[in-house]
Amino acid sequence: MMDYQTIQLRYEPPVCFLKLFSPQTNNTITLLMIDECLHALAACAASMQIIVLEGLPECFCLGADFQGLHNQSTEEQDQTPERFYDLLIQLANGAFVSIAHVRGKVNAGGLGLVAACDIVLADESATFGLSELLFDLFPACVLPFLIRRIGFQKAHYMALMTKAIPIQQALDWGLVDAYEAHSEALLRKHLLRLRYLSKAGILNYKRYMAALDNSLWQARPLAIAANRELFSDAGNLEKINRYVQTGQFPWES
Repeated sequence: MMDYQTIQLRYEPPVCFLKLFSPQTNNTITLLMIDECLHALAACAASMQIIVLEGLPECFCLGADFQGLHNQSTEEQDQTPERFYDLLIQLANGAFVSIAHVRGKVNAGGLGLVAACDIVLADESATFGLSELLFDLFPACVLPFLIRRIGFQKAHYMALMTKAIPIQQALDWGLVDAYEAHSEALLRKHLLRLRYLSKAGILNYKRYMAALDNSLWQARPLAIAANRELFSDAGNLEKINRYVQTGQFPWES
């Protein structure tokens, strides 16, 4: 088994629990985390029927690693959006049932991970936001998956408002399928039912669903190109670096 640095795996066949685990950065997304998730999904896909994606108890995932952006090589900057989009595609179309088990804060790219999953379960602490426009960015890779889940206007509203929505609103909008105060019990109930599904049945069903809606693949080149343009813009990078160094948002003097 690979010695992962940013994720943890736990197997309870036919379930694989994939935990984002970078507590020092509040589970911000790096190219290393993306590649480790892709590697883990590939390793699990052949034998596991269910993948449970989890985060930290108080923070599921806060999106892009602003702190590490200035340390990225040009090659890493170029690869990141493509690899991230492919990770979302795997969660959406992979030959397994993907479940996002959400506790705490979800922001930006983290919301893409949630929206890409087949089923989203959460506890009462979960909040969901898109903060990118505060830095003159927008969630290019996230939006195709979020729109598919909650619809164009609600995704549009979330991107424009840049404010996290609480769990009840997320449920009402269809971003979350179910929530309870103790989400571990809720997760167990779902896993007990999903264990009846065969690997062949899941594979055939997911292939059919992907064929019915090809929008994610159609959006891929546009989303990747937009992301690369946003994160290569000198002005945008200056705003991000200023925030990392001072904690000040672009409009603050």
